[in-house]
Amino acid sequence: MDVMIHLLDETLLAPAYAHPGDAGLDLRAAEDGTLQPFERALVPCGFAMAIPEGFAGLVIPRSGLAAKHGISIVNAPGLVDSGYRGEIKVALVNLDAHESFSYKKGDRIAQMMIVAIPSITLHNISVLPKSDRGAQGFGSSGIS
Repeated sequence: MDVMIHLLDETLLAPAYAHPGDAGLDLRAAEDGTLQPFERALVPCGFAMAIPEGFAGLVIPRSGLAAKHGISIVNAPGLVDSGYRGEIKVALVNLDAHESFSYKKGDRIAQMMIVAIPSITLHNISVLPKSDRGAQGFGSSGIS
C-alpha cells in the first residue's frame, strides 16, 4: 500500500520499518525533551500523512522503552484516523516512579501500525443473540 507523507522537518528521518516484515513503523521525536516520573508530554514527530480511507494508524509503545525505562503512551494505542492531516504526535508518559527519561531529536519514541478498518452498520434491536459468555465481564475468566 502506498501512503503519502509530508516531512515537516527535513532533518528527521521518515518513519520506517526497522526490519523487513516488521508491523510497526518507527516514529521519531522532532525535539529534545525530558519526562520526570509520572509526567506526560505531547511529542511532535515532524511529519504529517494521508492514511487511505478504510485504514487507520495505531500508535503504540516501543517495547524496549517500556521494559527498560517505563515509557508508554497515555492513550495507547493512539488512533490516527484516515481523514487527519495534521502533524503526528505521541502522548508519551514516564511510568517510572524514580527516574526521569530524556529523549533527543531523532530518537525512536513509538511505533505506528497501519491497520484495515471495516465499515460497519449498527442495528438497534431489543434483545441480543445469546452466547456462551453472556454478560460476564471484568474478571469473569479468573487468573489461572
